[in-house]
Amino acid sequence: MKIFFRNIHLYLSLAAGLIIMMSCLTGAILVFEHEIEHAFNGSRYEVEVKGNRLPLSVLGENALKSTPKAKLASVKVYSDASRTVEIGLMVPEKKDTKDAKTEGGHKEHPKQAKERGKGADGKKIQKGGGKPSLIAYVNPYTGKVIEVFNRKKSFFMTVEMLHRWLLSGNDGIGKKVVGFSTFFFFFILITGIILWWPKTKAILRQRLKIKANSGWKRFNHDMHIVTGFYTSIFLIVIVLTGLTMSFNWINKGIFTLTGTKMENPEPPESVYQAGVKPIAIDLAYNQLAGSIKNAEFINIRMPKDSVGAVSATALPKGALETAFDTYYIDQFSGNVIGQNKATDKNLGQKIRSYVKPVHTGGVFGMPTKILSFIICLLACTFPITGVIMWLNRLKGEKNKKQKGKAKRETVVA
Repeated sequence: MKIFFRNIHLYLSLAAGLIIMMSCLTGAILVFEHEIEHAFNGSRYEVEVKGNRLPLSVLGENALKSTPKAKLASVKVYSDASRTVEIGLMVPEKKDTKDAKTEGGHKEHPKQAKERGKGADGKKIQKGGGKPSLIAYVNPYTGKVIEVFNRKKSFFMTVEMLHRWLLSGNDGIGKKVVGFSTFFFFFILITGIILWWPKTKAILRQRLKIKANSGWKRFNHDMHIVTGFYTSIFLIVIVLTGLTMSFNWINKGIFTLTGTKMENPEPPESVYQAGVKPIAIDLAYNQLAGSIKNAEFINIRMPKDSVGAVSATALPKGALETAFDTYYIDQFSGNVIGQNKATDKNLGQKIRSYVKPVHTGGVFGMPTKILSFIICLLACTFPITGVIMWLNRLKGEKNKKQKGKAKRETVVA
């Protein structure tokens, strides 16, 4: 039976070893993305606290001036007074040339125009919203735009694309290759534990320690076997969370097993008021800042159209990075019209919120980040030490056959 598991372990490792090694190496790099960015680009994030803070609307206008054709997408304000304000800018790739007509050439009904983000006169009344393309880091005391950052062109985005998709994009073949290699890694880990499992206590003691003074072959063997055992449980957890993010059917399985819904409730809509201007970003922020206590940041997203609500996410200090609360504000009246707190999520959503932090090592802060970094680096060595063990075994079998052949020839002679 062990020969069967050894073959599975070997051939899956040969098939996916390079991808596994690349995924572990890039994963180790991504663990400390936040810390590295802040260490090497401190001026992007930290400013001198001096004087009164400028209105968010002024900071937003300055950010828009720095980038032609940009639209305001979001404003992120930290509770730390020394942090810059992050202005999310959306730069559309193609200009929207649609007018207030249907595909058949007929003029839209006012209700249809309203649903598409237009007033009864067919004109757009609210610009902005959407996912930010760029982040402008603005000094909240001087209004100076320190830097306009495009993460898509950053080193860490390249590493992430390599880690997740082999640079092919979210819908490319690289994502499937990484996904199936991760599946292989899961079975490699399971068969590795089976092969490691000792028959006696004496063997157990040998397989729990690395013998550094017993020659290179023994050291390589122990590096693969011993460290593989100590890291296997952690790697299985990392692999399973990675598979959850790679395959939608696994993601859906969380909600099927818990009997809960994946989707959040539909966000409330603003009540359109003709001739009334949408509220300023300052009012939306002040509406929440006074009532939300102990938040690390408040991130306000602008609505995409005239029926959408202003949405704001607040992350409590010390909370899991995905455990944020969401609030909805009517863009005309400024009233809070809905909320979706982390504590109100169903069981499936709560479990799903742990997937990314567990996968990246951020679930318990720096201690688990360091642990995840070490585990990923050690995992990078397994394909190498495993191949060396395999080659040594082939060499040993070849030498054994040659000795047997020579012995037979001697007997015949």
